[in-house]
Amino acid sequence: MLETKGLTLHYGASQILYGIDLVARAGEVTCIMGINGVGKTSFFKAVSGTHLRSGGSILLDGKEVPRVPPQGMATRGLGYVPQGRMIFPLLTVGENLQTAYATLPKSEHKVPAEIYDLFPVLKDMDHRRGGDLSGGQQQQLAIARAMMMKPRVLLLDEPTEGIQPNIIQQIGRVIRLLRSKGDMAIVLVEQYFDFAYDLADSFYVFERGKVTMQGRKDTLTREQLRQGLSI
Repeated sequence: MLETKGLTLHYGASQILYGIDLVARAGEVTCIMGINGVGKTSFFKAVSGTHLRSGGSILLDGKEVPRVPPQGMATRGLGYVPQGRMIFPLLTVGENLQTAYATLPKSEHKVPAEIYDLFPVLKDMDHRRGGDLSGGQQQQLAIARAMMMKPRVLLLDEPTEGIQPNIIQQIGRVIRLLRSKGDMAIVLVEQYFDFAYDLADSFYVFERGKVTMQGRKDTLTREQLRQGLSI
């Protein structure tokens, strides 16, 4: 569903990503791991169009995508939940969800019942401002907002960061449910090792903007992956 070939990224004169080749399949969770500062979030920025790539190619469902800004990627079926959530603090929960209408035809300008089934707290807090929610509630809102777009590819950047354990478990259940439907590729950047290993079907380890280890879960043990992360 998502493929990058030779993806590179620069911030000014500094090169951040060096030829990233990655494949994320529908019905699977692809996890990107690595210590802080190795290019994981930069990779998401390049794929989502929030920072245009310097070189290489991005394919969605087998079709190459030109260098387009975020709205261009969103309309092509890519949903992005950035690190830090970045919900609109002065908008209500309902208004935050409605911002996803920009990618949908008018006939679909409504919040599906599934969103509230997955995140019941959002229905209870529909009229509360996003900035008044707890960190865990904001994370649920950010994921729900991305799901509103009915993406074919969902990018999740550190969804467990600063979140209480019960919300982490709920987010894990939601990811498993989305994977089980088989029509969405989920790409997860995550530092919480056990959470990532339990969910992922395949792994890519980044170091200094390069892929230093990759493999499917049935070929990588926990110990091998931990060792790759510690090099």
